Amino acid sequence: MKQRKAWRVVREVIDEADLIVEVVDARDPIGTRNRKLERLIQESGKPLLIVMNKADLVPKEWAEEYKRRSEIPVVFISARERKGTGILRKEIKKLAKPLLDDKERVKVALIGYPNVGKSTIINTLKGKRAVGTAPIPGYTKGKQLIRLSKRIWLLDSPGVVPIDDFDELVIKGGFPADKIEEPVKPALKLISRILETRKEAITEKFGIEEFENEEEVLRRIGEKRGMIKTGGEVDLEETARWLLREWQTGRFTLFASEEEKERDFVWDFEDVLEGVEKDLLLDPRRILWKYGDELRDKLDNQKRAGVREIEGITVGIATGFKKCDSAVKFLEELTGKHALASECFGKKWKGVIAVME
Repeated sequence: MKQRKAWRVVREVIDEADLIVEVVDARDPIGTRNRKLERLIQESGKPLLIVMNKADLVPKEWAEEYKRRSEIPVVFISARERKGTGILRKEIKKLAKPLLDDKERVKVALIGYPNVGKSTIINTLKGKRAVGTAPIPGYTKGKQLIRLSKRIWLLDSPGVVPIDDFDELVIKGGFPADKIEEPVKPALKLISRILETRKEAITEKFGIEEFENEEEVLRRIGEKRGMIKTGGEVDLEETARWLLREWQTGRFTLFASEEEKERDFVWDFEDVLEGVEKDLLLDPRRILWKYGDELRDKLDNQKRAGVREIEGITVGIATGFKKCDSAVKFLEELTGKHALASECFGKKWKGVIAVME
């Protein structure tokens, strides 16, 4: 659907509805809220409620603070987990009550970007499969009125907010990261949004604490991921594609999962990997023979990891594990690659060197 036509449909939905619910992804509130949409609703004089879906994926304290600071009423729910929908129902009734003095029934429209969960919320509120759901944009083809209570009805319609530019399309997963010819610009925009929303996410995910700007963050990520070109410079384009892919697939969000927190680690071994690349050592046994003493000095209960891509092969080092198999699995999950060969070392606390592709 063309941008102009899509906005015309959104305006028609606003005109038809008496109360509007903007559905937002709680994991990325800045990216999935639309200020233009909110201005249109406020100019219409109609009540607006923001529903943050997928709230089970963000900390409760953060959600409460966000709600407290918002000028627009906010409800956090998890339609998938069926949590908070009772509160949402009460809030809709509260906002609809003044309107029922003049109207026989109130129509409530759900509007938002693709894939934020509009249809799932309707199904949850209704208590049965009132409308079909699918993770594809524009699935809701025609308008439907669905009874929520005797005088309150949900208007399910193509209330899909259009994505206005290509960078936003990429960030929201509408264009595959691997196919982007110029990925740096959307990656920098994503980093800027993360820093604005919750900059701690950068430190938690990548161990980067001090930086001057978005490009330095991207460069530091490339250094830690071992995405180095011949000559020692960071491959910014490949780093940008990797970051966007992590975001699109949900492996990187504003908040680390409990599983990620449990396997918390620090990035390390830059000096060793520098020497490995310089000498082109792609055999784990040879690496251990040359750098074994240095690596054994860092064997304790602190998990450490380092990776670098060399001549199309990824070299990974991980220490601080009780079992070598766990360290190899950790490196495979960290890089998304399969270990071709590995060498274990250590006693109580163990480490591994692995080559992967």
